[in-house]
Amino acid sequence: MINPIKKTIDLGDGRTITIETGKLAKQADGAVEVRMGNTMLLATVVSAQEAGEGVDFMPLQVEYKEKYSAYGRFPGGFTKREGRASDYEILTARLVDRVLRPLFPDNYHADTFVNIIMFSSDGHDMPDALAGLAASAALAVSDIPFNGPISEVRVARIDGQFKINPTFEELEKADIDIMVGATMENIMMVEGEMDEVSEAELLEAMKVAHEAIKKQCQVQIELAEAVGSTVKRTYCHEVNDEELRKDVWEKCYDKAYAIAQSGNANKHARSEAFEAIVTEYLAGMDAEAAAEKEALVKRYYHDVEKEAVRRCILDEGKRLDGRTTTQIRPIWCEVDYLPGPHGSAVFTRGETQSLSTVTLGTKLDEKIVDDVLDQTRERFLLHYNFPPFSTGEAKAQRGVGRREIGHGNLANRALKRMIPKDYPYVIRIVSDILESNGSSSMATVCAGTLALMDAGVKIKKPVSGIAMGLITDKDNVKFAILSDILGDEDHLGDMDFKVTGTKDGITATQMDIKVDGLSYEVLEKALAQAREGRMHILGKILETIPEPRPDMKPHAPRIETLTIPKDMIGAVIGPGGKIIQGIQEATGAVVTIEEVDNIGRIEIAAPCRESIDAALSRIKGIVAVPEEGEVYTGKVKSILAFGAFIEFMPGKDGLLHISEISWDRIESMEQSGIKEGDEVTVKLIEIDKKTGKFRLSMKALQPRPERQDKRDRSKKENKD
Repeated sequence: MINPIKKTIDLGDGRTITIETGKLAKQADGAVEVRMGNTMLLATVVSAQEAGEGVDFMPLQVEYKEKYSAYGRFPGGFTKREGRASDYEILTARLVDRVLRPLFPDNYHADTFVNIIMFSSDGHDMPDALAGLAASAALAVSDIPFNGPISEVRVARIDGQFKINPTFEELEKADIDIMVGATMENIMMVEGEMDEVSEAELLEAMKVAHEAIKKQCQVQIELAEAVGSTVKRTYCHEVNDEELRKDVWEKCYDKAYAIAQSGNANKHARSEAFEAIVTEYLAGMDAEAAAEKEALVKRYYHDVEKEAVRRCILDEGKRLDGRTTTQIRPIWCEVDYLPGPHGSAVFTRGETQSLSTVTLGTKLDEKIVDDVLDQTRERFLLHYNFPPFSTGEAKAQRGVGRREIGHGNLANRALKRMIPKDYPYVIRIVSDILESNGSSSMATVCAGTLALMDAGVKIKKPVSGIAMGLITDKDNVKFAILSDILGDEDHLGDMDFKVTGTKDGITATQMDIKVDGLSYEVLEKALAQAREGRMHILGKILETIPEPRPDMKPHAPRIETLTIPKDMIGAVIGPGGKIIQGIQEATGAVVTIEEVDNIGRIEIAAPCRESIDAALSRIKGIVAVPEEGEVYTGKVKSILAFGAFIEFMPGKDGLLHISEISWDRIESMEQSGIKEGDEVTVKLIEIDKKTGKFRLSMKALQPRPERQDKRDRSKKENKD
């Protein structure tokens, strides 16, 4: 028998979210459906009973998928079925993963799969804001060990007021758009973009989000109690040897501390020194015991190294590369590094380096987005690449991973609001990370800013970015906030807090917290320290190139735009695109046209001014309105017995009657000497008000013969 259990979350503004379990997907360890309006997500979770042999980490996989049928649409392509995950689906899955992953027990290593599927939507409410709630609720009703519940909400500031989980339409008017994930007690994740807001405004948005999350977590606790899933499964995924653990600590800690204290700025040399400690320890063991216990020794040594590095920072204020907690690594920048792209720059900070390029394109280069709920075009693109050689790894690069999509999205958010509105070019930034030791996404932001200014893009303001870290003592008695963190400090630390912005405010942020009990006071201090670091980095950028170049590179395309009446769009395109294609072939320019707000918007792009001017002239000729009495130069399109048809304006033909060719009598068109393809100058003598046909004349431009004048006068006198 079906016995569903349902709980309701009141958002306080007339909207509700319902969570229901016990009806769908009952063979999963946990399954819930979450509804808000006409949006419905199904979240399931399944976890293996035992961990794989030798696994000493949490093998969690989160998938988010949207069904095209949810919005009454067919998928594109020949197969007409959902394919690989879109960028939006990957980014949504990453948001959920980043909150869930730190909250599984440290010694729980069973394969765990979380699947979130959107089965219904009316395109009104945003489903990604419900995905974290759905995943956590599925865990809550399961027997899988999890230190939750958690939830995620989107908070936006619209006309000065904060709103939880705004609609797609409302979000377009927001100057703050952040997603926050948290438990009842602590914020775990923040990601979003904003219009140059202050640190205090960002903190206020986080607090508003957390209050809403607390209510959603409480409802999940009540749901778990109603289901009877408060008792979780027992497991034993680790074999430990306490005597060996103690021995590793006693023999390796002081050596690890000495290396952490040495201040060696070279990443690989430092890594080799740390590895030598565990190699030496294993060499001192019996060969058979070493082979048997090697994995265990390395796991215990990792804890030793982590503690040594953290104590060195907390007790002495000294970091792995010898810097103080607020010190930024050495920076060097260079613009116009590559001759081929329309803009390029190298940004190097310590052992992290980005080579970024800018390409300027036309409307034809827009990215067409065809997601389930999003059918738009993107004019600003940023792609981030992280090849293995950037960290000295000897392996092949296989496509674009989720990490690259996530880091590229953060840098995109940091920069896109600085592109002027109605900028005529499509922009693509590509950041290739050539070296990496922490903060490569922030290096992308800095290199992207430099490359944009090198390309002559008139950005509103330059943007810089910095990654902040945190090291805390037990019970948070002592803590240290680290500016411009290294890769090891990210791995061994308790927080990765990336902040980007201009001199006037924050444009994007991403935060992941791995420790409980982090206060808002600590976050406030981290944001203040981040601002100081951002300003230092921004100064280095402006020393390299103080403002965008006054003009683009010589080989960059030039673009002109103009608007025409809506009813003239067809005339410019022509039957089957014949007219617009002819303009492109004749001038060498790329011409695109679209209807925007009942107006035709034309974009003309070419590498030289002459091509643009030629195309402009032809288009203006098409959209110009013929006037009686005006003189035009046209081409003879066809010869008939009674005259010729002249194309006196693009797409407009008029009749030149045989009687209007000359004041002299012409018996036949052969006698006139006019042939097809000839250029002739004519006067528009009449526009028929009923038919709209045009009458042209050549003789009206010729002086009337004197003899003819006398004959006409004589006829007039006789008539009188």
